[in-house]
Amino acid sequence: MILAAALPVVLAAENVDLSVVHRIKAEAFQNSKVMDYVFQLTDVYGPRVSGSPAYRAAAQWVVRTAKELGLENAQLEKWGTVGRSWSFSRFSAHLVEPVQAPLIGFPLAWTEGTNGPVTAEAVLAVIQNEADFGKFKGQLKGKIVLTDPARQLEPRTSADLRRYTDAELAERAKAPEPGQAPFAMPFPRPGGPPSPQFRQMMQARELRNKLARFLKEEGALVVVTPGQRGDYGTVFATSGGSRELKDPLPPPTIALATEHYNRLVRLLEKKIPVKLEVDVRATVEEKEVEGFNVVAELPGARKRDELVMIGAHLDSWHGGTGATDNAAGCAVMIEVMRILKTLDLKMDRTVRMALWDAEELGLLGSRAYVKEHFADRETMALKKDFHKLSGYFNLDNGSGKIRGVYLQGNDMMRPIFEAWLEPFRDLGVTTITIANTSGTDHLSFDAVGLPGFQFIQDPLDYSTRTHHSNMDVYERIQRGDLMQASAVIASCVYHAATRPELLPRKPLPKPQPRRSEEAKPLPSN
Repeated sequence: MILAAALPVVLAAENVDLSVVHRIKAEAFQNSKVMDYVFQLTDVYGPRVSGSPAYRAAAQWVVRTAKELGLENAQLEKWGTVGRSWSFSRFSAHLVEPVQAPLIGFPLAWTEGTNGPVTAEAVLAVIQNEADFGKFKGQLKGKIVLTDPARQLEPRTSADLRRYTDAELAERAKAPEPGQAPFAMPFPRPGGPPSPQFRQMMQARELRNKLARFLKEEGALVVVTPGQRGDYGTVFATSGGSRELKDPLPPPTIALATEHYNRLVRLLEKKIPVKLEVDVRATVEEKEVEGFNVVAELPGARKRDELVMIGAHLDSWHGGTGATDNAAGCAVMIEVMRILKTLDLKMDRTVRMALWDAEELGLLGSRAYVKEHFADRETMALKKDFHKLSGYFNLDNGSGKIRGVYLQGNDMMRPIFEAWLEPFRDLGVTTITIANTSGTDHLSFDAVGLPGFQFIQDPLDYSTRTHHSNMDVYERIQRGDLMQASAVIASCVYHAATRPELLPRKPLPKPQPRRSEEAKPLPSN
């Protein structure tokens, strides 16, 4: 009874302007433009591989749109270099013999093109470690090489698309057990020991580079894989080579739907000759290509030198059009800025939107931005704007509606979010967890002690169908969910920009020197 009586007092201390919440909901639900932004970022400008011409075109569209909305200081902001640029403009793959059949797939990033259609005999050369190289030396010249065994597919017994149940959200709201690893991602926490998963990923990358050299020296025409996973024609795959200029580009490498790949393997295992035709038109720039984040602002009034930031990553992989990962988050953030501008809400602090480059390459755009504007996590040398940022809000877990928020270990934010999110409880926003979540750009802020938050989202079919796959397309976007997310974030931003104080922070972390293995580009999340 004592706790129950105290709770309203705590919540009452955080002012929530319900009249503004009402106006935000009305604008977000009755006049939404969020799907217009999704269309532009996917059907018109997708995919958006970091460093590619398509990424730059998408970024320039965001700048134009921001200016049309009346936002200020809309610009591309250079953060560093991506490495070599890669894009592709044509892909086709066909089984030619023993019968004709089209094959579903796409090329892997940072691998070569075929310089026109090539037709050749296919061979199965399963290479799982360096010791396997010797088995195939002198046998691959002029061949199309399949490098993996057939993948066993099990019948599906659950739905591809789902929303969190009340029980799942209740479980997610629980605090982690003491001593439990704070990050679920395989990437190492800065300064901490590398995890077995991270070591395994780095070893896999080293093997990939050695395999690229071997296949090139052996004269393989094309390399064929079944992708990372997938069934029913869905292919999950990202890069097959390195963006670093010092690393060799592998021969043309394609990922096929598992069912089509398995057919080829079965034919070869039965000693039936297989001939394939592959055409990949890839463009590679062998020079350092500049990377750009996109920023735009709504200037504040009394405290305009203080900031509230929102963001999502603009780059994507290329199997689909980068819809749920992460045109969805970008469209929501543009819509948030449109709502706040359209309603002409008076805010004390400046609201800045940042759409990040190179998230898929290891959060590179947001890390560089935080280092330039706020703090260097390696030394914890603070920049002048460090004490002027109130908080950063991120969206990057697909198209699902917001169900709550991760506090990233910041207990002081719990009563604030409880008050902010209460008006959205009937829209499914019920869960606040002290737990951390990982894998996206809020980590760049959290790493230097700045309040950075990612929202809990319904999973939908993100992991089962769309994340880094050829099915990451416009049709997988849930319109109502993005409208809800836009209203939730716009309300949080308004209240963060008008509350008397900056958002509370955790204690400053210690400097986090980068280990030699972390200095290498991380595999994509």
